[in-house]
Amino acid sequence: MKKTAALCALLASAPVIAQTSSLTLYGIVDLGLHCSRGITSAHAPATGSQTSLGSGIHTTSRWGLRGSEVLSGDTRVLFNLESGVRVDSGAPGMASKSFDRASWVGLQGGWGSVQIGRQTSLLADAIAPVDPLGLRFGGANVNAGVVALSRHGLGADFGNAGSNSSSYRLDNAFKYIGQFGGFTARAMLGLGEVAGQASALSSRGLGLAYAANGWTVSGAFQTFKDADRRSLNGSTLGLAYQWNSLRLAANAGRNEAQTAAGTHTGQRVLSSGVIWTAQPALNLGLTYYHAGRSRTGAHKDGYGRWVTFAEYKLSRRTQLYAELDSTRWRDGYQGAANPATATGIAAGVVHRF
Repeated sequence: MKKTAALCALLASAPVIAQTSSLTLYGIVDLGLHCSRGITSAHAPATGSQTSLGSGIHTTSRWGLRGSEVLSGDTRVLFNLESGVRVDSGAPGMASKSFDRASWVGLQGGWGSVQIGRQTSLLADAIAPVDPLGLRFGGANVNAGVVALSRHGLGADFGNAGSNSSSYRLDNAFKYIGQFGGFTARAMLGLGEVAGQASALSSRGLGLAYAANGWTVSGAFQTFKDADRRSLNGSTLGLAYQWNSLRLAANAGRNEAQTAAGTHTGQRVLSSGVIWTAQPALNLGLTYYHAGRSRTGAHKDGYGRWVTFAEYKLSRRTQLYAELDSTRWRDGYQGAANPATATGIAAGVVHRF
C-alpha cells in the first residue's frame, strides 16, 4: 500500500512539473538562388557576374533550443542556444563556435530580465523594430551590416565578438531588459577577459524604445574596445509606424572607430522604406539606404542602395520570396577595378519549424 501511494503521488505531481518548465526546438531553413553583376553574394564590390545557391538570403538559416522554468511566482529561468547553418553545404554558420548566434542563460521577473552569455548587441536590438526591411535580406541590408556592425569592415575584433569583421554579437556579456509601460530599457556590459587589461575587448551600452498606437521609436548607443583598447562607438535612432496595411520606417545610424594610432574611420547610414501587406499572404516592400564613409588620409566616399522585394505565404510556416537590389557606388568606394553600379536578384523559399 505504501508503494502504491508513493507511485500515485509521483504521477499526480508530473503535470505540475510539466506546467512549470518548457523546452522548444525551433529553426529556419532558407535557400535561394542569387544572381549578381558588379557585386558578390555578400554585396561587396566585384568585377563581372556571379550566380550562386545561397543559404539565408531572406532570413539566416538556423536551429536552436529555448526553454524556461518557473521558480516562484513570476520569476523564471530562461535559456537560449542557437546555431547558424549553411543549408547549401551543411556547414555551421561559424566554424569556431557550436552556438554562434546565441548561448545564454538568464532570470526573468516583474523587475525585467538579465541574460548572461553570447547575445546580440544593443545596436542590433535597437535596429530590429525600425529597420525599413525589418532585418530581411541581411546581405543587402545596410543597417544590419554597417549600423548593427554585422559587417563593419574594420579588420579588428571590437568587443569580445570572436570575429575581426563583425560585432553584431558578443561573448561573455550581461544584458538587462526592463519593460515599463510602453517603454523598453536595455543595458549591456561585455567582458573582454584579457588578463591585466580590464577594458580590452570590453563593451558597454544603453538602449531605449517606445511603442504605442502603431508607433515605435527605438535607439541605442554602444561602445566597443579592441585588444589595444582602441574604441568603436556606434549609435542608432529610428522610427516606424504601422498604418493599416502599410508599415513606414526610417532610421539614422553612425559609428566611428580608431583603427590605428591617429587613424579613424567613420560610417553613416540614412534609410527609409515602406512594406505593404497587399493581401494576407502577400507582402511588397521598397527601401533605400544611403551610406557614407570618411577615413583619415582618404577622401569621403559611399554608396546608395535600393532594395525591393515580394513575399508570398504558402502556409503559416512556408513562404516564397523574390528580391532585387541596385547599388550605385560613389567617389570610388568600389575600388578602381570594379564598375560604378551593381545589381543583384534573388529568389527562394523559407520554412520555419
